[in-house]
Formats: sequence, C-alpha cells, structure tokens
Amino acid sequence: MGSSFALFVFIVGIGGLFFLDRDDSARTSKALWLPVIWMWINGSRPISAWLGMNPLTDSSLDELVSGILVVLGIIVIAHRHRDVILLLRRSWPIMLYFSFCLVSVLWSDFPGQGFKRWVRALGELVMVMILVTDAQPTAALRRFLSRVGFVLLPASVLLLKYYPNLGHAYDAWGLQMNTGVTTNKNMLGVMTFVLALGTFWQVLRLIRDSKQPNRARHLLAQCILLYFSISLLFTAHSATSGASFTLGAVFLFATALPLISRRPAAVHVLVLAILLGGGLTVLLGGKGAAAKAMGRNEDFTGRTEVWEVLIPMAPNPIVGAGFETFWFGPRLENLWRKWPGVNEAHDGYLEVYLNLGLLGVGLITLILTQGYWSAVAAFRRDSALGSLLVAFVLTAAIYNITEAGFRMLDPIWFFLLVSGVAASRVNGIGKGLSQSRQEVADPTFGDSDRDSRDRNLTWMNSCRREPRIASAVPRLSTTRAPQIDS
Repeated sequence: MGSSFALFVFIVGIGGLFFLDRDDSARTSKALWLPVIWMWINGSRPISAWLGMNPLTDSSLDELVSGILVVLGIIVIAHRHRDVILLLRRSWPIMLYFSFCLVSVLWSDFPGQGFKRWVRALGELVMVMILVTDAQPTAALRRFLSRVGFVLLPASVLLLKYYPNLGHAYDAWGLQMNTGVTTNKNMLGVMTFVLALGTFWQVLRLIRDSKQPNRARHLLAQCILLYFSISLLFTAHSATSGASFTLGAVFLFATALPLISRRPAAVHVLVLAILLGGGLTVLLGGKGAAAKAMGRNEDFTGRTEVWEVLIPMAPNPIVGAGFETFWFGPRLENLWRKWPGVNEAHDGYLEVYLNLGLLGVGLITLILTQGYWSAVAAFRRDSALGSLLVAFVLTAAIYNITEAGFRMLDPIWFFLLVSGVAASRVNGIGKGLSQSRQEVADPTFGDSDRDSRDRNLTWMNSCRREPRIASAVPRLSTTRAPQIDS
C-alpha cells in the first residue's frame, strides 16, 4: 500500500471510529474541544514542528496557539466560576503546589523562562477544569479519551509504517527511536499508556453494562482503539509505560469484579498488596530481576548513574533551582559533556527535587495522597469511575520512579490533575457543586450491582432532604440508578 493511499485509508478509518462511537444521548459542551485540541498538540509535537519549523527557534506560532486556547479556556471557566472556585478549594494541594511553583520563580537563575513555563502549566489546569466542570463530566471524560485516542493513536501507526521519516527519530547516540506523532519514544509510550488505560476502562464499562444503547458499535470502536494502543506500547519500547499500563489494567480488571466493586475497603488491600510486592522485590534482592522483566538492566539503562550525579547538583535542597529551570545554563552544558542530549532526570521525584527541592517533593506527595483518598471516596459512590481515578493516581506514582512525569504538558501529569479534581467533584455533589437534572434522571453511567444502586438511592434520598439542593434532585424511580459521578 502506497503512503498516499494509506493516508486516505487512515483518514476514512478515523472518521469511521468517530461515527461508531457517536452518542446522541450525552450532551457535553462544545468547549470540550478545547482540552481535546490541547492534548492533540501537547500529546504529539508542536505545530511549528509539523510545519517543518524548529520549535526551539521558531516558537512564536506555538506560543500564539497556546495563548489562544488558554484565553478561550479562561472565558469558559469564567462562566462556570462557582463550580470552579469550589473545586479549587477542595483540590487545595494542587493549588498550593501551583502557588509554590510561581513563588519559586523568584529565586530562579532564569526567572523569565520559569514564569513562561508556569503560565503554560496553568493553562493545563484550565483545560482540566473545562473537562471536569462539564454538565456531564463522566460523558465528557469518555469523549475526551475517545477523541484524543481516535486521532493520535492511528496517526502514530500511520507515521511509523508509511512515513518513517516522520515516525522515527534518532537520539544523541545515533540510535533510531520509534516516535509516532511524538518527539521521542518515552513520550510515545506515556501518551499511549494513559490513553490505553482509559480505553480499557471504557471496554470494561461496555462489557458490564449490557443495557448501554448501541453497545455493539461503541464496543467495536473501543476495541479497535485498544488494539492500536497495545500495538504501539510494544512498538514504543518504553518499558516504564508498558509496565504502568499492565499494572493499571490489572487494577481496573480486579476492581470490576463484584468481590471488590461491592467492597470499597478492598481497594486499599489491593493497592497495599501492589506496593508491598514492589517494595519486597527490592528489599529481597530482586531489583535486577524486576529490571530485566521491564526490559532494562540492573542500573535501569544507566539511570542510577545519572541520579548519582544529579542529586548533588541541586542548587538548594530545600527549594530547588526554581520551577522548570534546572535544565538551563552551565548545569546543562556540564551534563551534556558526559551525556549528550539528556534533559531530564528520568525520575519524577528527583526532577521535582532539582527544580523545587524537598518542599516541592512534599507537595507532590501531598497531591498523590489526597488524590488517592479522594479517588477511593469517589469509588464508594461510583465504583467504575472511581477505579479509573485511582488507577491514574496509582500509575502516576509508579511511573515517576523511572520517568519524569510530574512536568508541565506531560500526559500523565494532566491525568493526575484530572483524577484529583474529578474525585473532588464526585465527592462534592450535594455540597454546593452543581449537577444537571438530565444527569440525575437519565444516567449514562453507574454501578451495575444492586448494592451500589441501593447505596446511591439512599444517598440521593438524603440529598432531597437538604433544602439547598432539593430543587436540583427530581423524583426517582426505584428501578433506575441515579447518576452521581459528576
């Protein structure tokens, strides 16, 4: 098949995926396209790169496009300011972290660069708020995952197979990398892993919900997308992303079983078993075997050597070098003499330590801890949605052990923010956060087991007795489950 014909086939195929996955029953905001476009760009490569320009020297176009998207996003969340303010208050660890990042610019050697990067990072939070404050946030999340995946994943396969000059790149040592629509193999890996995890969640949801309208075509579209995802994970050769997806998929499958879905406390046992298993592997001398199982050698492909050099280079162990500015100036020049092209620590916690010191690491730990507990609380109200939120938090914590994912515009960081804020919204229903009447009366997602439905009905009945939200909760039939995942 020639490249031009392959391009035509893939365009038609992508259109077919959108057609199969259409859902007229969900009424999500058109503003959802803003975070979709944001992820299309930041989950692949800059627009200037697609146009054959050098993003390092010709970044004005990229800054213009990002600025337009952020301004439009601010306009959207300004119209939803009540929910946004309440969610930001409930997600206070995230706000505290962003505030500290801004203050850290003051002691940076490159304050201008640090501030510009902070503004772009804030834009990412704006996109998260657009997604989570949608009138039907669960439907919005499903559509977001599908719209991003339907374009980026098939396009990556197309470039890798039919446009090798665009789908491959070379590292500083001259070794070829499979990059797809991204700029390096690790970026392809993490982008694929988070979308694959979301796709697997949708497949499980459709399998469990036999009464879902047009279930067959939705399931077909998601299974095709899952096939693209898994094939790309093998092609990317990113061991960390592959292991993270496997872990997340096992967690989602386990929590879909009635034994755990009906017993939220079992989530803690499952997570503890996973963490203890990894910890005991290291303590009992199984580090080398674990590394080989991930496709790495015992020093994690030279990472430990880099870590030993980077730790003493932190300008200030308490507050770091300043937000996203460690990799500038003489420090970078000195590192490139030994490791050409290296521009990250390949460890998220160390990366935060270099830029924000121990205080930054403490704030990241706080975000993970609060995000986990909020996601588990959301699991008690909606086991299916809650399991995805817990999975994103869990895999983010583990992924960052050997890759730097707590960085602006990184897909795993975006979904970690989504998990924290979305869990806050699920847990905030009936406490000032709005919920559309259509969502409550005509649910598109919910627990399938009777115990969860009974718990939800009990909770909704208690909500009716609250004067401040009584008008927002219509009378429910006992044969239908309420929507409580917003």
